[in-house]
Amino acid sequence: MDVRARDAGAEKRHAAISEGNSEETGCSLWQKSLDARPDRSERLHIFGKKKNGTEQQSKTSPSSQYRLIAPSFQYNMDYKKVGKCIIINNKNFEDKTGMGTRNGTDKDAGELQKSFRNLGFDVSVYNDRTCDEMERLLRQVAEENHSDAACFACIFLSHGEEGLIYGIDGPMAIKQLTTLFRGDKCKSLIGKPKLFFIQACRGSEFDEGIQTDSGPANDALETDANPRYKIPVEADFLFAYSTVPGYFSWRNPGRGSWFVQSLCYILNEHGKQLEIMQILTRVNHMVATSFESQSDNPRFSEKKQIPCLVSMLTKELYF
Repeated sequence: MDVRARDAGAEKRHAAISEGNSEETGCSLWQKSLDARPDRSERLHIFGKKKNGTEQQSKTSPSSQYRLIAPSFQYNMDYKKVGKCIIINNKNFEDKTGMGTRNGTDKDAGELQKSFRNLGFDVSVYNDRTCDEMERLLRQVAEENHSDAACFACIFLSHGEEGLIYGIDGPMAIKQLTTLFRGDKCKSLIGKPKLFFIQACRGSEFDEGIQTDSGPANDALETDANPRYKIPVEADFLFAYSTVPGYFSWRNPGRGSWFVQSLCYILNEHGKQLEIMQILTRVNHMVATSFESQSDNPRFSEKKQIPCLVSMLTKELYF
């Protein structure tokens, strides 16, 4: 290829690069971009005039003339507040629902409150709320100004079915509550992570497991079930369910639910070091390997559980 043709190609490529100096400390944006794009690093250089049949690289440092703007792949947590964490803890249900008392849920709520406060969240716990009260509460929170907050978290502790969460007076669609925080409804949380943790059953199936692993004794177990640029409005949500669709979610009346026990343990140990998906993957592993139901009733004995993550996050999240 003719050297002049290559020079012209290089000049065209560099014409699209904006000028300026890096504002980052210790590492220029040019360097970061090269690290992020190793497949192009060999092509991003400046040629001088031809001398003695060879191309001479310019003595002027590229970083002093050009800046490549590398996108950030981490959520910005540099806000005045980490954000709000709303815990809805439904324990006692109206007779018409046919739902039993969720013994052990207060243990879950207390541990969650401590764990999320340790991460810097402003935590509020609301006990025994009807469907209308849950919607009214979350609508009010969604209408607040979250401009000085980095993210938002909400935790549901209740009975449930697939796609449904129970107020103390009956079921309602989970989506009816979570959509209140969509980008087109809650403007001050646009582009910020919105985390929902749901401790509730999603069906009536049991996970038999494919291998019998020794797990800790769990006493009597209960379940939570009933026999400037545009971004998508659904972006930046994360849903951490205690179980997969169609299955029971186990809760110990004395120690709380498997999922919440594991979540709080991992958050307390690694919440400020690991990325959120690493945290929740470890929660999955702990629930899957450390727990197994034990009951005198064979139908409820030796059952397993695996949490389920649904992520629409667009960046990495570190607390």
